[in-house]
Amino acid sequence: MKKLIAEFIGTLWLVLGGCGSAMLAAGFPELGIGFAGVALAFGLTVVTMAYAIGHISGCHLNPAVSIGLWMGGRFSGKELVPYIIAQVMGGIAGAGILYLIVTGQAGATIGNFAANGYGEHSPGGYGMTAALVTEVVMTFMFLFVILGATHSKAPKYMAGLAIGLCLTLIHLISIPVTNTSVNPARSTSQALFVGDWALGQLWLFWVAPIIGALLAGMIYKYLSPEKE
Repeated sequence: MKKLIAEFIGTLWLVLGGCGSAMLAAGFPELGIGFAGVALAFGLTVVTMAYAIGHISGCHLNPAVSIGLWMGGRFSGKELVPYIIAQVMGGIAGAGILYLIVTGQAGATIGNFAANGYGEHSPGGYGMTAALVTEVVMTFMFLFVILGATHSKAPKYMAGLAIGLCLTLIHLISIPVTNTSVNPARSTSQALFVGDWALGQLWLFWVAPIIGALLAGMIYKYLSPEKE
């Protein structure tokens, strides 16, 4: 239960920090942080939580991460479903808090609410194929770094920083394509509040990250198994 509570709080923070920066700070007239600032915000949520709850739950914050670690032989299958449920619920809670903040401004609308999308809902107008390839590859690289940074032979205490910087880089690359998911819990939380097109396109932001995570888990396990 402690692990699940940690995952709930951690995923809440990821959504509130990352999507909150996009909704509240990115477009601010004089102090807007832009895409780069949003990318950094997502990375910082992971870095801060890695050191806050990494020793409790492993700080997955993402169903794709849990699935990739399971495929890589680093995570128990019996914990997979409870972790995913906790992550999705934490993401929804984070989005709920963000909704209350955003709608607290007179005349405010939530717009796309930092939801993930393709086609006309892609920030750069990228189509479904581009979105699918982007999410598979970015999640693959994310899990590849996670599996390497947390390996028993990797430098100690640096995993959180490496993983957070990787997520920042991923956002710098892919925000224009899909608004960056690589995390089904993050995508689900925002889509529930937007509804309509966001729920209609949500399938891609579950399928693609899971495919990328499974591939990374299999390949990294082959390259450097935790136990010879």
